[in-house]
Amino acid sequence: MNPKLRWLAVVAALICLSGCYAYAPYPYAVSPSPQERFDRAWAAASGAMYDQGLTITSTDRGAGMLRGERNGVVITALIQNMPDGSLQTKFNSSNDAADPNLVNRVSEAYVRRVGN
Repeated sequence: MNPKLRWLAVVAALICLSGCYAYAPYPYAVSPSPQERFDRAWAAASGAMYDQGLTITSTDRGAGMLRGERNGVVITALIQNMPDGSLQTKFNSSNDAADPNLVNRVSEAYVRRVGN
């Protein structure tokens, strides 16, 4: 084969191969399902109670209720699905004379865990 033709064939092959580049797929965020959001909030609420030394005394996952106690202070977490699809988590305390700021510390631990 003629060296000129060989050179031309190599150049043509390189030109064809230079156009074959596959881009990586574009990453896009997948929004979590309502059940995944509830599970995350539930785990964050129970973990926040654990972080503050509460013993979880009762749970009702179907109602979204967790109750924990430490030194006579009772903290109740209520996780509710809202009509717009979001979740609302509320913390209430009772008999908190021994530690009036415990409910605030549990709420702050929840925010740290859930990442808001």
